[in-house]
Amino acid sequence: MRVADFNYHLPPELIAQVPLPSRDQSRLLVVERPSATVHHSRFDQIRTWLRPDDLMVFNDSKVIPARLRARKPMTGGAIELLLLEELLPGRWRVLIRPAKRLKPGSPLVLGPGTHPLHATVLAKEPEGPAVVEFHGDVLGFAMQHGEMPLPPYIQRGHGHGYQEDPDRYQTVYARQQGSVAAPTAGLHFTTDLISKLRTEGIQMASLTLHVGAGTFLPVKSDSVESHRMHEERFSLPAETAAAINSAKADGRRVLAVGTTTARVLESVARGFLNGLWGEVPDPEAPHGFTPLQPIPHGRTRIFLHPPCRFRVMDGLVTNFHLPQSTLLMLVSAFMAPGHPDSGRIQTLDVYRKAVEQQYRFFSYGDAMLIT
Repeated sequence: MRVADFNYHLPPELIAQVPLPSRDQSRLLVVERPSATVHHSRFDQIRTWLRPDDLMVFNDSKVIPARLRARKPMTGGAIELLLLEELLPGRWRVLIRPAKRLKPGSPLVLGPGTHPLHATVLAKEPEGPAVVEFHGDVLGFAMQHGEMPLPPYIQRGHGHGYQEDPDRYQTVYARQQGSVAAPTAGLHFTTDLISKLRTEGIQMASLTLHVGAGTFLPVKSDSVESHRMHEERFSLPAETAAAINSAKADGRRVLAVGTTTARVLESVARGFLNGLWGEVPDPEAPHGFTPLQPIPHGRTRIFLHPPCRFRVMDGLVTNFHLPQSTLLMLVSAFMAPGHPDSGRIQTLDVYRKAVEQQYRFFSYGDAMLIT
């Protein structure tokens, strides 16, 4: 399957640059898969499309202000760091721009001259990231001086950002610190909307997947099957596994809020493969539901694309995704599980309708509900 087959035309003015004043006032495009029916609604009306006994599963990962400004102490040259993952206390895997002239052993200085944070580049990895040793509390420094790691299609000048980004590029239920990108499907929920859904009988559970920088990277291969996902950390609590198992045993629907949640659910459902959960989603493998086991510390690089099947999910809340992205491929797979091309065709048709109706796209944009 060709990556180019997942392309679509998007006018630049439909890329949302700022969120709406109220999270739940975004538009909601609803797709009912059995009838291929499309409805246009608003996110605060999502309960209209839910059943009282549905189980919604959320990703509670919290975005850290992971973009840091540094300089070379000898020349004053500007360097940008993006924290990815702490490997050991004080030692992090990071993305560096520009990276070509930084060699192992290069010193860096971050922050104001009165109380700077010093760091040293220890190693550079083949795929691009570097390993950096911070000589001090880098997380505390990031909370004070870091910037939210907005995706590149959201335009912000250095020092001229949207002042509400630290609050709005974060879900209201974020708890577990560690992501460098927001699980954006959850940005539409307010605490009031969550309370109303609970009152109407909707059950809720949470898991954690820390979104990595791979979410920003394009697919570079020509064929979908050749692409290799970046590894991301996740956890599935015992209470969430139990809630999912109970819902499936009772014949109730399980809805994933976001593609990150979907990747955890389907990773765990596929078991431990090649040292990672769900690395090889075989479309021909048995796809019936097997009760999930809790996973306190897991890592996945699962790539869900047509024609794979889904073992846990019965519904998906998601945003509108970039052309030729792995997230668009996941949505296409879910639109018609087990079919090599019909899900892609239907998804691109839905996206065409969304463009015609002037929906807002990407992280700060509108939402879809697929059931």
